[in-house]
Amino acid sequence: MKLTTRQKAAFGIGAVGKDMVYALSASYVMYYYKDIIGLSASFVGLILMIARVFDAVNDPFMGILVAKTRTRWGRFRPWLVSGTVLNALVLYAMFKAPDLKGGAMMVFFSVIYILWGMTYTMMDIPYWSMIPAITSTPADTENLSVIGRTCAGVGSALIAMLTMLMVSRLGAGNERIGFGRVALIISVLFVIAEIICAVSVREREDTAMQTSTVGEMFRALFDNDQALAVVLTIVLINSALYITSNLVIYFFKYDMGGADWTVNYTLFSTVGGGVQILGMMLVYPLLRRKLTNTKIFGCAIGSAVLGYIILLTMCLTDNAGNLVLVIIPGILIFAANGILSVLTTVFLSNSVDYGELKSGQRNESVIFSMQTFVVKAASGVSVFIVGVGLDLIGLVGNTEESGPIVQQSADTIFRLRLLMTIIPMAVLALAILFFFRKFRLTDDVVMDNSRKLAQARETKR
Repeated sequence: MKLTTRQKAAFGIGAVGKDMVYALSASYVMYYYKDIIGLSASFVGLILMIARVFDAVNDPFMGILVAKTRTRWGRFRPWLVSGTVLNALVLYAMFKAPDLKGGAMMVFFSVIYILWGMTYTMMDIPYWSMIPAITSTPADTENLSVIGRTCAGVGSALIAMLTMLMVSRLGAGNERIGFGRVALIISVLFVIAEIICAVSVREREDTAMQTSTVGEMFRALFDNDQALAVVLTIVLINSALYITSNLVIYFFKYDMGGADWTVNYTLFSTVGGGVQILGMMLVYPLLRRKLTNTKIFGCAIGSAVLGYIILLTMCLTDNAGNLVLVIIPGILIFAANGILSVLTTVFLSNSVDYGELKSGQRNESVIFSMQTFVVKAASGVSVFIVGVGLDLIGLVGNTEESGPIVQQSADTIFRLRLLMTIIPMAVLALAILFFFRKFRLTDDVVMDNSRKLAQARETKR
């Protein structure tokens, strides 16, 4: 039975809701607890790293638990609904921090953030895992995956576009109040979106779910040198992305400054989010008509590095205060990120065929589970680097709930500019050097592998 338009739309709505929540946490937890609550950036970064690493390790265990679930509502929907409600409550509590001081606030943040990661995993793993259980053809499976990824990008883009503007408006200038109200709105929308998804999308009764242990994940990865090359490349690319996304808000608030800094930040984020989606949906398909995937990869990395070079040049020549000029390198960086998100998924898929030819085993679910594992761990390390970096450059957070923005020293602003540009640029340069040295699955090789696999399967019949 083919999926209906209603089911596809409901699945997409679920992706929008859950990635709005993820983006709010990933992009603003550091800012909220460092700049508004007043915790040390290094401490916040350390907790984020510990929680993300724990979350990454927890993913395969959650997958096993879901696979063993048997209820009248199926194996996925009970976890999807219960995990959503719990995660929404924790999200609101996380951005509605109580009036605690010192060690008490540190304990509260540590507990609430780890709880947020655990409850998010409760709904995220079932959401993506149910795709094979609700589709009956390869075309439906691919189509639903594209819908999920695209709508997830829309959810993230909405948070980037609107959050700080809503915080400013709903809090009437008081960011602590504003974040609490924004988190409440997002939490409610999140619950509504996932209930729509759970009610409309039902799994087939004849499906079985494969699970993998952590040991199997690592063995499958290290036995497949091309999957390993892609995964490590993903780690480097995402590290650069996370470092930039967590620092850019400080750049707009303390470097560009001004009473309307939230408007400028929102405009920049809106353009960036839109360009990133266009990179995935429009630019990549157009480039693919003329270029190989490996050449597109090189062009995308080159575009991002060029964007950072332009931004760094503007900073060094004191032209970083011009919003129009800042948007130009932003377009290059965000478009590249959109293209790279598609390419890394394509490369990982191609490595599955390579691994089957090499070992005789097709470890598709294992390899893609490993991608989630390492990306979460890498994002935690990146945020820790950001936290330590903010403390080292001496940035003083605006911990007053309202009032004028704290003026940073000239040295702090200069170091912030370097931190925001040079480190991501160096990481991307390392990514492209590593990729072209280790990756061998060019378009011709991929076609040859596909032909060999088809012949091998035909022979077994």
